[in-house]
Amino acid sequence: MEMLVSSIWAVLQPDVILAMALGTIFGIIVGALPGLGSILAITIALPFTFAMGQVAAISLVIAVYCSSVFGGSISAILINTPGTPQSAATCLDGYPMTRAGHADAALGWAATASLIGGLFSTVVLIFAAPRLAQFALGFGAIETFALITVALTCIIGVAQGSLIKGLLAGVFGLFLSTVGIDQMTGQARFTFDVFAMSNGFPLLPVIVGLFAFGEVFYRLGTKAVSAGESGVRVGMKIPKLKEILLRWKTVLRSCLIGTFVGILPGTGAATASFISYAEAKRSGRYRDKLGTGEPEGIIAAEASNNGVTGGALVPTLALGIPGDPVTALMMSALIIQGIQPGVRLFSENPGLMNSTFVALIVCNILMFVAALVMAPILTRTLRVPEPLLMTAVLVLSVVGSYGASGRMFDVGVGIFFGIVGVALRFLKVPIAPIVIGLVLGPIFEESLRQGLIITDNNFLSFMSLEYPLAMILLLLAASIVLVSAFRETRKALDYKKQK
Repeated sequence: MEMLVSSIWAVLQPDVILAMALGTIFGIIVGALPGLGSILAITIALPFTFAMGQVAAISLVIAVYCSSVFGGSISAILINTPGTPQSAATCLDGYPMTRAGHADAALGWAATASLIGGLFSTVVLIFAAPRLAQFALGFGAIETFALITVALTCIIGVAQGSLIKGLLAGVFGLFLSTVGIDQMTGQARFTFDVFAMSNGFPLLPVIVGLFAFGEVFYRLGTKAVSAGESGVRVGMKIPKLKEILLRWKTVLRSCLIGTFVGILPGTGAATASFISYAEAKRSGRYRDKLGTGEPEGIIAAEASNNGVTGGALVPTLALGIPGDPVTALMMSALIIQGIQPGVRLFSENPGLMNSTFVALIVCNILMFVAALVMAPILTRTLRVPEPLLMTAVLVLSVVGSYGASGRMFDVGVGIFFGIVGVALRFLKVPIAPIVIGLVLGPIFEESLRQGLIITDNNFLSFMSLEYPLAMILLLLAASIVLVSAFRETRKALDYKKQK
């Protein structure tokens, strides 16, 4: 008890609170700007930790991390441009709410879901870090392949209007993920001898192109005026407790999915948000309304991608294994302070770890408060005349595409996929499945090939009793596909009978 009190007191020191407050504001701003994101935000903040104490340094990095993940949802909701790839799923329901004049409510749902997801994953981190980390290590390539297969079934859920078009779009996204150098053989695939394509299509420019450039080009081509944006409500509307309780199952599921996916090395928040969205589309209370501006879609995306923040720290702190570049940077911040993450961290530095947990809780609360304060300024941007707003979106899209890697090639990629996005809109082909395929494709391919090496190219072994978890997940994926196919067939037969 005495150690807990001292840990709380250490976090409540003026320099630590100032570091967290500045880190939170900085993280939200950087996260909201397309093309920047958590990695750049932490990279910029890292040099400032040299002159700080251990608690203040860790608190600053945590604040930047948590708030930048949430910040990506702001631009996704307001201008249909995900600030970070992990916010791509937020566009699916967040932007329709903005177009209906409910940007304040969309921001409120995003902030609330982010707060709940962040706090939930922190609680898991506090009570179960070492055990969960050990469990995650047993989650091998075959189990990961099975999990991603289940995640890919969310293509069915977001394929609005036509299942065939949605599946084709998903396959197109998977194809895009194969462009570049094969990581296992070193062979160039579909690069057409263009050196810039050696690393494949970068995720962020593709997302910015499909959503942001595509939206601008579509409005230019159709002279469409966004309904409701001129009369959008200013500020942020916090959802009522009653409304949250109506969707409590989705909140809980999304938190669990985000935390669990965060624990698995090499997956990330973008994967978690789409898996969570798929589950909401399958079993949510308002699943039929998802994609039209339903808060449940925002909850699924934001509770899960913020749940990843605490989950990702489980293997980083407990085992010294960073799961992605973001946690690798956070691990660097610890090492700079003379702290070596790993199995002995909790026994050798219990006071510091308690302070880290307290800082995580405080940072999530500060993120919510900062969003509440900044919301009136952010939502007022939607009252700008549409030509000026679309010009600003276009400029941000160009800067975001270029800022991802500093290459003009990426700007060209964004513009190209903007044209693709316009064509898909006119053909009524859903865009989300392309993003899902592109996000999940690399992990899907890598885990499949590693699994085939383990089983000596015997795919049927994936469903053997030797890998019970993989077998259960693959059977679940198959059942989802079969049930969806049955429903589509029944709808088609009913339609024919009515005619």
